[in-house]
Amino acid sequence: MSLLKVLILAIVQGLAELLPVSSSAHVVVAEKLMGLDPSSPEMTLVLVMLHTGTMFAVIVYFWNQWKRSYFATGDAFKRFAIRAIWATLLTAVIGYPLQKLIAKLAFPGAPKAQIEDLFGRLDLVAYALFAVGLLILWAGMKERSEEKVTTNAYDKSVTRSGDNVTFSQAGWIGGVQGLSLPFRGFSRSGSTISAGLLVGAARERAERFSFALAVILTPAVVGREALRLVKASHEAAAAGTPIDLHAGLVAALLGMVFAFFAGLAGLKWLSSWLEHGRWYLFGIYCLVASGVVLYLHHLRY
Repeated sequence: MSLLKVLILAIVQGLAELLPVSSSAHVVVAEKLMGLDPSSPEMTLVLVMLHTGTMFAVIVYFWNQWKRSYFATGDAFKRFAIRAIWATLLTAVIGYPLQKLIAKLAFPGAPKAQIEDLFGRLDLVAYALFAVGLLILWAGMKERSEEKVTTNAYDKSVTRSGDNVTFSQAGWIGGVQGLSLPFRGFSRSGSTISAGLLVGAARERAERFSFALAVILTPAVVGREALRLVKASHEAAAAGTPIDLHAGLVAALLGMVFAFFAGLAGLKWLSSWLEHGRWYLFGIYCLVASGVVLYLHHLRY
């Protein structure tokens, strides 16, 4: 894969990953338009490394906020850790079996079927974008309708949990994150922040907690894709069609660096839009994007 293609994918990933519009959907479409196979082990590793680049962008961007909110005292860290563990556990309990179930239903009788084999299906990407668009639009409109209400039971629950989301809110965010794992197009950040807004979390807390969960989740996903690539490499070598792991790794690392800088720009934009109550506009964008992606599917991309 050429350096130009890596740069394009990194910019698309970096800008879209940290916006609630599904970076995976945008990267899959970009890959299709450039003649690449999104379901191949090499490309899924590149995508995961792009996620790693944006993960570091998240850490840099949110670090000061996390220090004030989660690491200011031992008690604050304990509250955050309990919520993060609970949310991540729900993500695993929901996401992993769902991935296995979808792969089994999509490829009946295929013992080696993997969820990644569906990542190149633009029709599925379009439906996922449509679903998350509706979710974001719902959360955004609900938030706008409640903007003038500043003293209610929701405020009391936030006070009890300090700068954290509540335990219940963390559970909803983690559960929805699990639902996002199998579907390219069902934005992780869009769905989790929307879930937080719908169950009463302040948008700053929902955003901060959502991206903290992303940092926890990304290393596990990177490790899974690395193992998948090694396994595919061994199988390809046995079949006489070896995979050039060195070239793929170099491309992935370059993409990670490019995605880091693009991710910082995307985060600044996201925070600005959140502060001005424009969350619902991301939902409208996803709905329009789903139509565009479905049209590309009909064009046989």
